[in-house]
Amino acid sequence: MKYPKTMKRNIIYSYISLLFFTLLIFSCGEKQSEDFDFTTRFEQSEGLETATYPEIVTFYEALANAHPSISVYTMQKTDSGERLQLVTYNPDRTFESEFGGKREKALILINNGIHPGESDGIDASMLLMRDLAEGNIDSPKNTIIAVIPVYNIGGALNRNSGTRTNQNGPKDYGFRGNARNYDLNRDFIKTDTKNAMAFTHIFRTVKPDVFIDNHVSNGADYQYVLTHLFTQHNKLGGPLGDYLHTSLMPQLEDSLAQKDWDITPYVNVFNNVPEKGFSQFKDSPRYSTGYTALYNTLGMMVETHMLKPYKDRVNGTYELMKSMIQIVDQDAKKIMEKRNENFAYFKTGDTYPLSWDVDTTKSSTLAFKGYEGTFINSEITGKKRLKYDTNKPFTKAVNYKNYFAPNTSTTIPEKYIIPKGYWNIIERLEQNKIKMTTIKKDTSIEATTYHIADFKTRKSPYEGHYLHYNTTVTSSDELVALFKGDVVVQTNQEGLRYILETLEPAATDSFFNWNFFDTILQQKEGFSPYVWEDKAKKLLDSNPALQLEFNEKKKTDPEFAANWYTQLDWIHKQSSNYEKAHLRYPIVRVGG
Repeated sequence: MKYPKTMKRNIIYSYISLLFFTLLIFSCGEKQSEDFDFTTRFEQSEGLETATYPEIVTFYEALANAHPSISVYTMQKTDSGERLQLVTYNPDRTFESEFGGKREKALILINNGIHPGESDGIDASMLLMRDLAEGNIDSPKNTIIAVIPVYNIGGALNRNSGTRTNQNGPKDYGFRGNARNYDLNRDFIKTDTKNAMAFTHIFRTVKPDVFIDNHVSNGADYQYVLTHLFTQHNKLGGPLGDYLHTSLMPQLEDSLAQKDWDITPYVNVFNNVPEKGFSQFKDSPRYSTGYTALYNTLGMMVETHMLKPYKDRVNGTYELMKSMIQIVDQDAKKIMEKRNENFAYFKTGDTYPLSWDVDTTKSSTLAFKGYEGTFINSEITGKKRLKYDTNKPFTKAVNYKNYFAPNTSTTIPEKYIIPKGYWNIIERLEQNKIKMTTIKKDTSIEATTYHIADFKTRKSPYEGHYLHYNTTVTSSDELVALFKGDVVVQTNQEGLRYILETLEPAATDSFFNWNFFDTILQQKEGFSPYVWEDKAKKLLDSNPALQLEFNEKKKTDPEFAANWYTQLDWIHKQSSNYEKAHLRYPIVRVGG
């Protein structure tokens, strides 16, 4: 098999990474306890402060030195120049058990500090890993715990005490944007940042069964400290989606209730009262749990409530992670089996959903614990403003729309073929460990091609892009020329869902919608009216059917009839002079 040069580099890098991991694991047996105080800044400040990034690094390095069950892996660089760290808890540590393809234990990956001002998970994970290592809490028997201490290192180093306007503590914290001011929880598919590249490397190396992303919410006011945002169960689909909806989520809610930590689904409202009802958040693949779902990982965001005391939020996050570990440890075999079933759930020729809407025909009812909210006159603007009264708590039945239905779909092809010139697309597939081969000589093949029929574009910048949406395409079958070095991507592989969600233009977070193909939207060759006028006349004279179509369009379309240039352009687009690349999506589909 012949690989592109970038693929060769990645393969070499993977071997180096494996050797590095192995050396680290061998060194674990030589760790010696050190005289280090593992009381965190959070504890020392009685729940008012969060650790700084240097303190976090020092803490985990000391913990790893003191306990063989803890290892710290130094991974790829982020935009800050600092390397991402991965900390694991595994008392039965071997290379094969932790990162091998035949891992017998389930693995939970916990991500912290994607928004470093939302630092609850950072401190809670430090307490969790210390307590696991020191035997203060029960050690899971069937589960490995892996933690990214701080994902957005650049944001964590940009420490301040004012930007979290709505948040009740801690005293100082990091900034939402990363070292290049990206919101990393919008970057998982487009991968504009080195942070996202480093995360992808970790995620596709450890291949977690369960993923937890710790956040702080910024919605309505209510009684709960904890809310959860699970991967949408219809989107996850298959046996795994059913397990999430009917088993994992209820088990977590029950476990926390038994510890007097009530939890509710993420309150997806803005400047309104929750008792009017709300829908589940639609986590498309730009977000962490939307991305991890593409690899059939059970994902959830923890969203603590911004107005609750910092100490309570950290302790709640700690208890939630403990409960999740206990559930996963109990269900480890079941979860791993259902993940395997989900990888086989879609196959060539099946219909695959590309985008989703709330299903208005189904809903659930929450016994929601909120506060009375009313709209009163603002003393500043004179207009109506929302005001909650925390002296008036209530429990009410609230309609929760947590069922989704697909609104666009496609048939899964046998393979996609990517022109070698689109190296930026190929590199992203490589980062995701998507298997590819290259074409060895120039040839041609019967394939399905797309033309972009319509799309809308955001009017303001969004995370470094002017994002497209509501994209539609037309398709046609034709003989397509392929060239030596073009890349073939078979869909029958572990990354099937990632392949479809990125390469199908109509998918919500496709590479097309993220502007990777905007060059095809611009016509490169045109015409001068005084030259084309005469050629257009000859074309119409030699093609009576085209002349009739042209006359009918002038008769039925007043705007067309009133614009002479539009008429000439229309004729030009019917001629052999019109460039074939305009609006033609360069990636083609074969089979299916």
